[in-house]
Amino acid sequence: MSRYISFRDFDWILLIFVLLICGLGVLEIRSATMHTKFAGAHIKQLYWIIGGIGGMLLMSLLNYQILLDRVHWMYIASIASLMAVLVFGQKYLGAKRWVRMPGGQHFQPSEWVKLILILAVAKYFADLQERELSWRDFMKAGAIVAIPMLMVLKQPDLGTALTYMPIALMGLFLGGLRAKQALVVLVLAGIMMPIAFRSLKSYQRDRLTSFMQPDADRQGSGYQVIQSLIAVGSGGIWGSSNGSQTHLDYLPVPQTDFIFAAFAEEHGFVGALGVLLLYFVVLMRLTQNAQTAPDRAGTFVVMGVVAVLSFHILVNVGMVVGFMPVTGIPLPLMSYGGSSVLFMFLALGMVMNVRMRRFVN
Repeated sequence: MSRYISFRDFDWILLIFVLLICGLGVLEIRSATMHTKFAGAHIKQLYWIIGGIGGMLLMSLLNYQILLDRVHWMYIASIASLMAVLVFGQKYLGAKRWVRMPGGQHFQPSEWVKLILILAVAKYFADLQERELSWRDFMKAGAIVAIPMLMVLKQPDLGTALTYMPIALMGLFLGGLRAKQALVVLVLAGIMMPIAFRSLKSYQRDRLTSFMQPDADRQGSGYQVIQSLIAVGSGGIWGSSNGSQTHLDYLPVPQTDFIFAAFAEEHGFVGALGVLLLYFVVLMRLTQNAQTAPDRAGTFVVMGVVAVLSFHILVNVGMVVGFMPVTGIPLPLMSYGGSSVLFMFLALGMVMNVRMRRFVN
């Protein structure tokens, strides 16, 4: 068997489907922002995608096992970056989530922390020899994710903090979570949920509950959900070329959080179903790569990416159709935003990294 990696082992099929989703996102961003102050955002999105592809190729060449051996230093750096946000971060709309970089660009550390957590959780569980988790292992694994999660909640950024949870849950599930432990967690979550809910800021509580009764505050907390539902419904089966909700500025931020609603309005049920099928193929392809990983750590890395991607899709699409609260979680590869695009391509680079080494001694 070859000792060397080759781009012949690169998952080109996965990349093609990823680029199809990105292309649809760029076209929708262009359509949604054409007559707004965000006109031209699709050009910036293209630059981010090109940069992301370059980052993915570089990430695929790094040996993920070396990254795993050094992940403790990266974890410390991630905590330091989140601390820097709390101290030096740029405040926007009452939240500190970005650090201003040279050249006027803004960097959101909480996005790249997901990559570190995927590696950290994979390293932790790969080093465990037991088939079942002890309570001590369970608590350690929870702490790895809980520390940065609490720091992101402090910014406050509830949406991004929630995206850390599926990394921990996937790790625990694959790592040998026992039924008794799962039951205890569910009971504790049920007890702590009301306490955690009351500790949130009032606008965060409104966002988490408004989707259940959006008509109760049509011009306030329920406005986004109502406009999104109108946009999705007005698309019908084949879509509406007018796209009144999107183009008349009724639908808020159609290029970011509600890009799926804008796409559904312009391309209808058929178009929306097509996008979901593309995501399904990507998730299945990723899962297949996890099954062919050369070691336990590689499987955990790929399934960590699957967990984050699945969570983003589920919550964003659920939010758009009124089944999930509005938490500001973008739709991967389609929503406008450099930090989100770069994270997704770097995560895919780690998947390629694992795949390209499945035949290496």
